Amino acid sequence: MPPLSPGRRLEQYTLQHPQEVLLVHAWVAGQADEILIFRGFSSSLVRPTAFDPDVPVLPEDADIQSIDILVGPYSPAEPQYLQQGLSLAQILSLLDAARI
Repeated sequence: MPPLSPGRRLEQYTLQHPQEVLLVHAWVAGQADEILIFRGFSSSLVRPTAFDPDVPVLPEDADIQSIDILVGPYSPAEPQYLQQGLSLAQILSLLDAARI
């Protein structure tokens, strides 16, 4: 079985940590995007999200700039940050530690 993409790994993380929301700041197809990941599902806050869950919201070629971890569920009016501005390397280390 091929390794999971970073987006799928982040979705798996939120399944194991349902009290957390990930806010991914990335460049997708040359445009800035913000992707919210909660309880295994991803949704773009900037562009349309496909109805098919097999279509990745965070493509493998996305350039992830940073990731914030927030208390779920996400409230845009009053976000509660647990950690902000984590690099992709920091998140991948967290995912590796969680064996995702």
